[in-house]
Amino acid sequence: MPPGPQVHDHGGGVSSIAVTIPDNPLGHTLVHVVDTDRGPVLVDTGWDDPGSWTELCEGLTALGTSVRDVHGVLVTHHHPDHHGLCGRVREASGAWIAMHAADIAVVRRTRDAEPGAWLDYLLAKLTASGAPDEHTAPLRSARTGDLPLPQPVLPDREIAPGELLDLAGRRLRAIWTPGHTPGHVCLHLEEEHPARRPGHGRLFSGDHLLPGISPHIGLYEDPDDATVTDPLGDYLDSLERVGRLGVAEVLPAHQHAFTGAEERVRELLAHHEERLTGLAGLLTTPLTPWQLAERMEWNRPWDRIPYGSRTIAVSEAEAHLRRLVKLGRVEPVPGSDPVTYLAV
Repeated sequence: MPPGPQVHDHGGGVSSIAVTIPDNPLGHTLVHVVDTDRGPVLVDTGWDDPGSWTELCEGLTALGTSVRDVHGVLVTHHHPDHHGLCGRVREASGAWIAMHAADIAVVRRTRDAEPGAWLDYLLAKLTASGAPDEHTAPLRSARTGDLPLPQPVLPDREIAPGELLDLAGRRLRAIWTPGHTPGHVCLHLEEEHPARRPGHGRLFSGDHLLPGISPHIGLYEDPDDATVTDPLGDYLDSLERVGRLGVAEVLPAHQHAFTGAEERVRELLAHHEERLTGLAGLLTTPLTPWQLAERMEWNRPWDRIPYGSRTIAVSEAEAHLRRLVKLGRVEPVPGSDPVTYLAV
């Protein structure tokens, strides 16, 4: 007999459902269910996959409600393991979907983009980073086929930073925490902890604050915007903002609920400072972003990192380089093509 849905009652009208992310080491997204006077509101929905949809529906049933009863969906950020099932939830229930404007813009770009134009952009970006021909060749081949891009659903409400959200009978405030994505939000439940733990309420932290891992921080991708962004700087600033909330408990979208948010924030800030210092140490000789990514410490050796994950790793290397340049610790080497970077 197959196991039932993985649900957990966090108390105070908040529960979570583990929704599988297919073929992903993270395992699942924790979809949080918040009871309101107008019906349940979801924080994220999980990956758009038939099995994941079944888990979400069965989880809601196990909690004594139904996907048809869902009143609204608050999306912490646009990534498919969080936003993926929003369309199916809205079709089943008529629920509204809310997201920060910066991530709504990403969803709109994804829907409107010409596949060929996006592949051209990615190919040019990887070439400029120093990617070898064997990595860019599959993109050149895909360009001839113009593979269709995903069509995530457009939210119909915006989450404004600092907003006290319209959830009947609840006090939930939006905290803008850019870094992992430009429009990532955490949601602060400004209510006494049901177990009376010391601290100021609970925090739905999405991917911003996780108990055992640090989220991917790569470059914000917008082919039509030449603004030099600093996602890692955004993330570190957002971490400090969350640390000052003094919450009693964190309810993240992956792994498990945890206490000690301020301590975890300090750990992550120290981890990123140590990593930045280590990367500056690697740049005693000029390196391209690709070469830096090859030398960075990942969860496995570079030659065992899959193709798509290497592209993500290079984006993370570039985000760290952006931060080091902004701090004045690294500079691009004039005239280098592809561009190389050297510690100052």
